[in-house]
Amino acid sequence: MRITGRTAVITGGAKGIGAVTARLFCEQGAQVAIIDMDEKAGDELARQLHAEGNDIAFFQADVTDELQVGRTAEAILQQFGKVDILVNNAGITMDAMTLKMETETFRKVLDVNVTGIFNCTKAFIGGMAEAEYGRIISTSSIAGTGGNVGQANYAASKAAVVGLTRTWAKEFGPKGVTANAVAPGFIETEMIHTIPEKVAAQIRQLTPSPRLGTPEDVANAYLFLASEEAGFVNGTVLEVDGGMLK
Repeated sequence: MRITGRTAVITGGAKGIGAVTARLFCEQGAQVAIIDMDEKAGDELARQLHAEGNDIAFFQADVTDELQVGRTAEAILQQFGKVDILVNNAGITMDAMTLKMETETFRKVLDVNVTGIFNCTKAFIGGMAEAEYGRIISTSSIAGTGGNVGQANYAASKAAVVGLTRTWAKEFGPKGVTANAVAPGFIETEMIHTIPEKVAAQIRQLTPSPRLGTPEDVANAYLFLASEEAGFVNGTVLEVDGGMLK
């Protein structure tokens, strides 16, 4: 198992890609702490995986709230003793064309998708640096590298993730901590189901690999970057998009 003995924190881990990642990391030998706002889904996933013999716990917190994140980090460290891997997976979309987008909508998406990642990384990096080992994996998007109509806030936030990742690679690399990002393309999640089927069909046609991605595709990318095999991978953005932007 590729991450046996490691402790991983997964934000936005109660549903979708985060939940699939939590299960995969458990299967690969890690202790897992899930952070999410959705208490019902988080508790249910943790109970299910715990019943299967995994060491997992759910913690409810708003990643945009620095104090909540700090208290949650303390609770996780008290329960597990350490954190080796942080997957900054939590994120939201609030789409609108720029001329119709409210400033508050723009700010909200950046607060979750950028400030949330900053808060969580800041909360756990001290312990990683002290241990001289760590993996920080943050979720960007092909919207952050190529833009997307109607997603000025989301694209800006995901471009910022790339900047944070490459900065942290330089800041934390000398301390034994790598920082990388994953940029998913169009993935089969609840979010994609809001797109009309005609549009989804066009997306498939634009993707050299003629299908939408799956949460497992993204979770496997997280797993690689969390593993020992990725020890010399630092400051990179791994695109999981079927070749769409190549």
